[in-house]
Amino acid sequence: MSQKIIDNWISLAEYDLATAHDMLKANRYLYVAFMCQQAIEKILKACYVKKQRSTPPYTHNLLRLIKELSFKNEMNDEMMGTVEELNSYYIESRYTEDIEEISKLLTEAKAVSILNSTKGLFEWIKTKL
Repeated sequence: MSQKIIDNWISLAEYDLATAHDMLKANRYLYVAFMCQQAIEKILKACYVKKQRSTPPYTHNLLRLIKELSFKNEMNDEMMGTVEELNSYYIESRYTEDIEEISKLLTEAKAVSILNSTKGLFEWIKTKL
């Protein structure tokens, strides 16, 4: 697989992280969490392509992606906690009742916390590229 594909995943991941920041400014807390999940998913897929030299699995499950990467054992409990939390914020549009439930839980303080922990995890994962 080419570096161009890896760079594309990285670019998409960075775009999603910037979008999460913009959603925070717009008080769209559900989308802060969703875009954080998307950013980590895409940076993990960049790592997958680089390490496995193949197309990443068609999954949104961050734990599944991490399981297939060699640095899994280097992740501390805080990192894994962030991954587990972000995993729950993947939104499938057909489940509107889930969106309403999640939205009720996401305050500004919670969105800020999610974004900050995502940024730290994101930067750490980037070092594995």
